[in-house]
Amino acid sequence: MTERDGADRSSDPSDDEVVRTAAEAAEGVVFSHYRQSAVTDLDVTVTFEDGVLDVDVYLNAPDDEVDPEAVAEEAVAAAGDAVDDLFDA
Repeated sequence: MTERDGADRSSDPSDDEVVRTAAEAAEGVVFSHYRQSAVTDLDVTVTFEDGVLDVDVYLNAPDDEVDPEAVAEEAVAAAGDAVDDLFDA
């Protein structure tokens, strides 16, 4: 979870843009590790309310080469980083 201060929200991205950016970043990490056809189930849930970002990634994929839980954690971190970059731009 990431919290934003409300100092200058006039130039901040919209909530929809924040959610979309976080979701795309999380999915990008997952699909950088797995072919789309190898992923049995992927659920990326992103909320951004009152300056608080919450990202949850559920991944059901083969653990032959990469641990799906580690990939999901990396995806959550990437989502937060992408949103940080969005606010820093």
